[in-house]
Amino acid sequence: MRVEFRLSGSGGQGLLLAGIVLAEAAILEDKNAVQTQSYGPEARGGSSKAEVVICDCDIDYPKATDPDFLLALTTEAYRSYAKGMKKGLIIVDSSVVLDPENKTRTIALPILQTATDVVGKKVVANIVALGVLGGISGIVAPANLEAAVKNRVPKGTEDLNLKALRAGLELASHAKVQE
Repeated sequence: MRVEFRLSGSGGQGLLLAGIVLAEAAILEDKNAVQTQSYGPEARGGSSKAEVVICDCDIDYPKATDPDFLLALTTEAYRSYAKGMKKGLIIVDSSVVLDPENKTRTIALPILQTATDVVGKKVVANIVALGVLGGISGIVAPANLEAAVKNRVPKGTEDLNLKALRAGLELASHAKVQE
């Protein structure tokens, strides 16, 4: 079992941290995991990408070559990575403009809006997205996602981030694929 994730968006959205947390949650379940990242020239606002590979066997190559899951929080990220999806599932924020020619299974959810309106802080959209990925993929148990969040978020923000994670898991439970 090898599952590949690509988390993409804009610099400053915290997707690199979300990838690290996802990998740590898998390690807590005694799975092998590796996380890689890249971002554009700007620290904030440029494009960013984190990839996570989770496997119950040895990981011979650390990058996602044919992602099972693509998360895109911006239209630019969707345009960059959706066309390369040969299989799997694309998960986008509901603000992302979809390409009607792309036939890959897609789920659009209000990730950014949930962070702002439900959790109360736009800055935790990455953890809402993490909850969505965890809930839809089922790759790790929610308890391990929670433990990894507590280990990785800044001290003093644990409760806020756990609220964001749970909001993402709730979004995932109502997700519908657009064929």
